[in-house]
Amino acid sequence: MIGQLRGRLVAKQPNQVVVDVGGVGYLVQIPLSTFTGLGEVNSETTLLIHTHVREDQIALYGFLTTREKQLFRLLLEASGVGPALAVKLLSGMPLDELVPAIRRGDVARLVQIPGVGRKTAERIVVELRDRLATVETAAEEKPAARTPLEADVLSALLNLGYDRRAAERATAEAARNGASRDFEQWLRAALQHLSRSGKAAADARGGG
Repeated sequence: MIGQLRGRLVAKQPNQVVVDVGGVGYLVQIPLSTFTGLGEVNSETTLLIHTHVREDQIALYGFLTTREKQLFRLLLEASGVGPALAVKLLSGMPLDELVPAIRRGDVARLVQIPGVGRKTAERIVVELRDRLATVETAAEEKPAARTPLEADVLSALLNLGYDRRAAERATAEAARNGASRDFEQWLRAALQHLSRSGKAAADARGGG
């Protein structure tokens, strides 16, 4: 079974991507939550993979965070929920809204997701509401894995005293802009992003 893919993002759409790993292009189905966090085409990416095997097909489902994958697998354990519907659920609302909706039994909210009927929503609530505590109380969402170079850049930013979340955003933003081949270039681009973000926040406070 494939558990993770790391390679070049060859193509991306809101529901699927192609990742080139050593010259082999893997077609991976993804939820919208993963799509919005991906870098640009031809950038390096890492996806956590759920391999779904049927008699006539092997399908790969990919996620940027362990939290997404964890919830996807829990959804599959609900009666009548297959991979396609689980992806629709993850795409239909942010995780920070989906998990609480299930835990409080908000069927009306769940049926607003295209493809989710009332009976299915009720089964999801009954079967999963008490099992979602680990997902809801998960610490901050983290990428599936970091390259050694990315980890070095992030470590350097943390050593400089930057907040972890801000440092992670700046590191990812610098990578999306192409600064992911050289440590000094990547670090410099991340610092520039942090500087711009800090100035924008200061300007906003001053304008308020």
